[in-house]
Amino acid sequence: MSLVARLARPEIRALEPYAHAAWEPSFERLHANENPWRYPGDTSRAGLNRYPAPHPLELEARLATLYGVEKERLIAGRGSDEGIDLLTRAFCVPGRDAVLLCPPTFGMYRVAARIQGAEVLEAPLARDQGFALDEESVTGALTPAVKLVFLCTPNNPTGNALDQAAIERLAGALTGRALVVVDEAYTEFGSAPSLIGRLDAFPNLVVLRTLSKAYALAGARCGVLIAATEIVELLRRIIPPYGMPAPSSEAVLTALEAPRLATLRERIALLRRERARLAQALAALPIVRKVWPSEANFLLTEFRDAARALEAARGAGFLLRDFSRGALTPGCLRISVGSPAQNDRLIAALTLAAP
Repeated sequence: MSLVARLARPEIRALEPYAHAAWEPSFERLHANENPWRYPGDTSRAGLNRYPAPHPLELEARLATLYGVEKERLIAGRGSDEGIDLLTRAFCVPGRDAVLLCPPTFGMYRVAARIQGAEVLEAPLARDQGFALDEESVTGALTPAVKLVFLCTPNNPTGNALDQAAIERLAGALTGRALVVVDEAYTEFGSAPSLIGRLDAFPNLVVLRTLSKAYALAGARCGVLIAATEIVELLRRIIPPYGMPAPSSEAVLTALEAPRLATLRERIALLRRERARLAQALAALPIVRKVWPSEANFLLTEFRDAARALEAARGAGFLLRDFSRGALTPGCLRISVGSPAQNDRLIAALTLAAP
């Protein structure tokens, strides 16, 4: 029995996908009830009066090249959030199945599960080990109802990379029982290799990537799910047609041209240098208790007085993310690494906030 036949919801496996209008760009379009004229000022390449491609095949082919996989193993969606939602809807029967999370972690895993009516189980990261993946805790929390295990590496909000050997051991142990979904939204800022290269070894492994962070395309809302072909084929049954707006596809294709990629890589290198400089400066401030090591483009920072730090940052025109009330992140704020000038201003503001 295939992995999808064993794990996916039977009604999704049997679903007849929506039959969209024919997509033949060389013909004039009088079959999709579109307006024949562009709106005044529309400078897009395709024209916003026309529906985009039902499925962004050109975009997916370019992304497959970027990530070094066959295009049949990849599906593009509106940010990583859509991949999370698709997986939860396809594999979790409401009121019966469950997902496993390792908090503190990205909040959309829990939201998607709750929307679907799936139970949420937890195996917290080991804070006293630098928020490492606690294999024993994960194993102890697993039940037969778990269909998806979500792991974020580098993890949001802690910034640390999870041990890849531990992830592989977990994927091996759950073969045929559950999917292990590895969210690599911040991997370009770290040093660990992607788990994309391990997909053949672990057919139940799913990797999420995004262009929102390192590729500076948060506003384009483009994420990627990479997995075994049978998983991708299943998810294509439920992803809405025309979901990727034409301007987003155009922006991504332009951004991935060779000269622009070279500039992006330079900026990633600069952000990594700024991350180290900002971490060192923050650690030296009297108001700071601890700066957690990070492989992402942010720093989880524990303050002696988080409210005072937030107020000081706002006074300098900055918003920081408040995790200070979390059970595993008391007193902590998440600080995105900015430009050198922004980092200088923030350091100055927090220096003045010292008690």
